[in-house]
Amino acid sequence: MRDVLLGFHILCGAAGLVLGPVAMTAPKRRGRHTTAGLAYQAATAGLCASAIGLVALKPSLWWLGLIAVGTEAAAAGGWLVQRRRRPGWLPVHVSLMCGSYVSFVTAFLVVNTGGFVPAWIAPTVIATPLIARAARRVSKDTTNASGVPVRNVSRSAIWLRRAGATRRW
Repeated sequence: MRDVLLGFHILCGAAGLVLGPVAMTAPKRRGRHTTAGLAYQAATAGLCASAIGLVALKPSLWWLGLIAVGTEAAAAGGWLVQRRRRPGWLPVHVSLMCGSYVSFVTAFLVVNTGGFVPAWIAPTVIATPLIARAARRVSKDTTNASGVPVRNVSRSAIWLRRAGATRRW
């Protein structure tokens, strides 16, 4: 049973490591981004479920189960925020989804370096400013001149605003 769970866990982890960048680099519209995003959600859910199963078989690893649940919570939260699309949703979506991916990278590095301490810390230290920058960039794209979140901002409106144009009625 342990070997089956571990194999499934590794498969889900590998899938998440591949699917995360596919979703991150795909154009943000229906198609490759949403398909890769849903597959990433499935991989994260499978990873969390298998981690809980592995913890049930070896309770001394309970803390890894908490990390898995936190990873799933971040990914599910990012998906939920995107589905509801309340004002200002996009920076939250980016932060949560990227944060869950940092867990995948951290786990990969820790397992493949034998628990080397920098492998636990480096992904977060490196990714945090990058995630903050990405969230700030999308936040600028989805707010009006007053900083108030705007829904369904068109690409042309974003381009015009970046070019310094103002809307006049």
